[in-house]
Amino acid sequence: MPQHRRVFACFFLYSFCMGGFFPRLAEIQRGMGVGEGALGLALIGVAAGTLISLSFGAHVIERMGHRRVLLWILPVLPVFYALASHATSPLLMFLCLFPAGILIGAVEVVVNLEADRAEHQSGRRLMNRSHAFWSIGFFSAAALGALMAWLGVSPQWHLAGVVLLSVAGTALLLGQFEAAPLRAADHSHADAQAPRFATPSAAILVLVVVTLPAMVLEGAGFDWSAIYMRDVFGSSAFLGGVAVATGAAAQAITRYFADGFVERHSPVLVARILLSVLALGCALVFFSGSAVVSLLGFALMGVGSSAIFPLAMSAAAQRTDRPSTVNVAALAQTAFVSFLLAPPLLGLVAQQFGIRWSFGIALPLVAWALWLSSALGASGVRARSGTPG
Repeated sequence: MPQHRRVFACFFLYSFCMGGFFPRLAEIQRGMGVGEGALGLALIGVAAGTLISLSFGAHVIERMGHRRVLLWILPVLPVFYALASHATSPLLMFLCLFPAGILIGAVEVVVNLEADRAEHQSGRRLMNRSHAFWSIGFFSAAALGALMAWLGVSPQWHLAGVVLLSVAGTALLLGQFEAAPLRAADHSHADAQAPRFATPSAAILVLVVVTLPAMVLEGAGFDWSAIYMRDVFGSSAFLGGVAVATGAAAQAITRYFADGFVERHSPVLVARILLSVLALGCALVFFSGSAVVSLLGFALMGVGSSAIFPLAMSAAAQRTDRPSTVNVAALAQTAFVSFLLAPPLLGLVAQQFGIRWSFGIALPLVAWALWLSSALGASGVRARSGTPG
């Protein structure tokens, strides 16, 4: 299998391993008997683990190597989500999700570096398409979750089955995986001591701001859309799963074709269009009076959030001021602070003001990102053969 296809498989399996949890979240919440605020505090476990892993896991990743990270960690990741579905309190859910976040941080760095190196080898943009397969994996997991809810299968049995599917998928698709060679610029930095905490530079901080609304609304869609459909419209667990799958499907389709648009136009123009679509989708969800309009809003949010983070990852990986590993980790760990703050914030907002405000509160962030979106076309990045910068 060509290297870029193995990278696509990595992204697909990565999201499939974690995606089944979210369409069943409304049922899991009801089983625990807690409100949105307490649930949000439980979900912070993933973000806390991810942030620690991204901040201090670089040396472990280097010692293990990309192949072993993927083959050993991906099949274990869904185990912690399956355990979290049995949690009887927010604290127990937090303790189950925290190690899942640690594993996610390691996989996040590896898959994005592999995509960037495959992109560099081929001379073609692959980052957005790689993230499209992440969305396809999440859509597949969400669609399976909706089907299991429709069939009356409990979240616990469903997520136990996801563990078995993930083991089989990893063995089948990644059994022959070999890591891509390092970029020349990374070889030149190989003797430098990597920092334990990848401190973001000023340029990386601007990229964080640009990605912030996309990440917040992507997380809000995945975490809260099923609960939104239940609370606002009294929808079934099946329709809640459909809402999660709708956003993921729209995101996947857009990501798959986004690279061609970026090559023909520019990262800045594509980002501004996507941020505008994101704002429209967010507004529809916020003001919606029917389930159909809300599903359209979730679809537009999926489109709008599709390529912002991949574009920023490409911009970070191509910068020449530091090794690409450090820049990717700095962007990822700092951007994931939004996941650290957003779940409890959005849950508390929902509990105090209603679930609609979990989405409406992000509209000012979209305006801020639009203002700074020119950073995606900034200079100071590695040259790319055959493609515009």
